[in-house]
Amino acid sequence: MSDIDTILEQHGLTLPATKAPLGAYVPFVQSGNLLMISGQGPVGASGATVTGRLGDGLEIEDGTRAAQMAGLNIIAQIKAALNGDFDRLVRIVRLNGFVNATADFTHHPAVINGASELMHDVFGERGVHSRIAVGVASLPMNWAVEIDAVIEVSL
Repeated sequence: MSDIDTILEQHGLTLPATKAPLGAYVPFVQSGNLLMISGQGPVGASGATVTGRLGDGLEIEDGTRAAQMAGLNIIAQIKAALNGDFDRLVRIVRLNGFVNATADFTHHPAVINGASELMHDVFGERGVHSRIAVGVASLPMNWAVEIDAVIEVSL
């Protein structure tokens, strides 16, 4: 068990199985020392999802939980890409967060904090990153959030 697996266990978190892409793309691509993780949705290890729109039935807390779930899927994809060797992870460089929200919902950063705080909790200083958090009119599968990531890895 890696240190990261231990940290996840200590936080009571379980990585979901990696998901097949929903379209004509791959879940991750490595180019040089950058690993790009395709957009991940809020699908838990049990298969449960968080769907709907923030500002229309979903509260900030629901969105934060959805962002954490998407973040766990990002970590699962990192683990797959690195063949389980989290020691190769240099840092989380950037998260791009998309929030399925009504036009008057303006708390996108608070929602995406669910993933940002997860990255810091799991990876420590290696998890501190830049990011965007924007609202969109819809997302695949009616997900509440979708998040992609850019990761620096050692070669």
